[in-house]
Formats: sequence, C-alpha cells, structure tokens
Amino acid sequence: MDIVEKVRVLGDAGKWDTCASTASPRKEIGGDRIGNAAAGGICHSFTEDGRCVSLFKTLYTNKCSMDCRYCQNSTHCPDRTHVEYDPEELAKVFMHLYTGNYVEGLFLSSGIAGDPDTTTEKMLEAAHLVRDRYNFRGYLHFKILPGTNRDYVKQAGGISDRLSINLEAPGRSRLSEISQVKDYNNDILRRQRWIKKVKPPSGQTTQLVVGGSGETDREILETADWEYRKVDLKRVYYSAFTPIEKTPLEGSDRTPLEREHRLYNVDFMLRRYNIPLKEFKEVMVDDNLPNGDPKLHLARNYFDRPVDVNTATYDELIRVPGIGPRSVQRIMDIRGRKAVISKRSQLKSIGVVLKRAEPFLSISGHSQKRMIEWVT
Repeated sequence: MDIVEKVRVLGDAGKWDTCASTASPRKEIGGDRIGNAAAGGICHSFTEDGRCVSLFKTLYTNKCSMDCRYCQNSTHCPDRTHVEYDPEELAKVFMHLYTGNYVEGLFLSSGIAGDPDTTTEKMLEAAHLVRDRYNFRGYLHFKILPGTNRDYVKQAGGISDRLSINLEAPGRSRLSEISQVKDYNNDILRRQRWIKKVKPPSGQTTQLVVGGSGETDREILETADWEYRKVDLKRVYYSAFTPIEKTPLEGSDRTPLEREHRLYNVDFMLRRYNIPLKEFKEVMVDDNLPNGDPKLHLARNYFDRPVDVNTATYDELIRVPGIGPRSVQRIMDIRGRKAVISKRSQLKSIGVVLKRAEPFLSISGHSQKRMIEWVT
C-alpha cells in the first residue's frame, strides 16, 4: 500500500478521537527550529484568539488487540484491512504536510497492535524523529494507550504538549459492557495519575462515549467532575455514540447530538463558572438532563424572583442565562465605579444576551417580563 493510501485509511480511522486542543503554553527559545508550540490547536476549530488552526490527526496503526464493541478497529472486525506506518514514514508525511502549510501540529493516536508497549515504542520513535531529526517545535498531542508502562508515559510527556488517554465509559461496570479486555482502574485511571505527575505543558484530556454503554448523564458528569478534581484534567470531550457497520453494536440507536451538546454546556459551567454539580442534579429527570438549555433549567430552579442587576452577587449573576464570566466582570466593574445600570442598552453593550437574561433581571426596580413567563 502506498503512503497516500495509508494517510487516507489511518486518518479516517482516527476521526473518532476528539482533540479540540487549545494552544500550548510551552515556550521555545532561539531561531534554529521549525514550528511554534503557541500556534498549535484543534483541526478546523479556533484558538482563544479566534484563529482557525489545524492538526494532522492520525492513527499510527489501525491494528488493535482490544475488543471495544463499537469500534471498527477492534478484534470484532477481523476482516478489516490493517494498515500501519513505520516511524520514518509518519515523520516524513507530517513534515511534508507541515512545511506545505496544510497543518500546524500533530495529534498521534493508535490502535494497539499486539501489546501497548510495542505500539507505543513505535509512536515514540516517530515523535522523536519529528522533534530531533526535523527539529519541529510546534504542537504535539500524544495519545497514551491503555496499559502503557510508566517509563513510556514519562518519555511521551517529555516530548509532547498534551497527553490523553480515553476513559470511554464512566466507571468500571460501564466499561465492562463495552470491553472485556480493558481494566478501568489499572489500565486507564492509573495512567491518568502518571500523566498528572509528568505534567505535560498543555495538560491532559480524556474522552467519553455518550450512550455507548447505557449510562446516564449523571454518571457521565459525576465522572467528569471527579476527573477535574482528582487528576487535574484540562478537558473532557464527549462523543455521541454512532453505530458502525459490522461492529457488535451496529444495530444500536445513535445518540442524539443534542445530548452531547447539553453535556458540553454543563461541563463548561462546571469548569468556568464553578457551579457545583449538585445544582444540575436537581433539575435532572431520571438522572438525565432535560431537553433544552441546561442553564435555563438551572436558573428556573435557582431563582424565585428576578435579581437586581445593581445589587446581585457574582454567584447570582453567573447563573443568569445570557450572562457569562466576562459580562459579570463588566457589570462588577461598572458598579465598582459607583455607576448605576439603568438601561437595557447598557447591558447589551457589555455583551449580555438580553433575550435570555431579561426574565431573570430587574433593572432599576423594573423586571422586563412577568415571573410566570419563565417559571412555568
């Protein structure tokens, strides 16, 4: 198989790994190098400054000894065409794409061909060629394979901006419904603790498949909340389950994207708004988030009357739909100057989405809508 076909097959096989990585804080000194870590980011998405960037996202091999029931590369699909780079091939392909200005960084994942250490050795060799032979100093995200030994995790952390290992499911019992081979606590959680000690510049992430094992939103969010607190995770990525032809779960129902989106919304509020998970549990129905905007459901449950924008606390304002951390800070800055917010236009000018926020706010003693319009 020629290299172009390998790129096509292994790139397509890697599409299920979510890698919405922001730029790395790692700094490089000197001009004798190729690439800039600060420029790295997500394929076809945006960094915090609004710039669209791209990664070469690929598997090293689509051979795999794992038995994940939804995966096209697992042992359940023995007839699949197996493809693998050699380290030199992968390094050359990436550098060709980089110097041609097609990509700005590398996301390297893989199936497990034989055992995790054998595959990781080859992945590390490719990554070292990119770093050492070609002097690439741009963004590199390295996927740790379940069961990889500690020394290889440490080596990967020394040459990568970000490391990740996928949880796939929220807990040991749920993972056992997907795979009989992976050990949740040993193969995955222990590796996450090792990554935490390695401290890669851009931290570590993980991914959960939504709807792949019959789990509830509560299980998923409790797992994510624990991960943020215990292993210093930067991000959890949620991937709505999609049945793939010729896998054991090909006849299962596809998870609606709306469910994935609701989980991302709550995850953002857990991380950025510091709203405790228990408040979202209060609005769940049968341990799942209700349809619609989670913040709207949260606000309806939290407020019993509109709050005065000139006296409300930070904790109150951050729970108002249409108001985010920046808008809250701008409101606080206005109040800090002893000024009064008396017009809707003032709120609009600082980024408040009035259509969403008005039912929960009182401006100079006047609320914009009757309470009954947003509590029923």
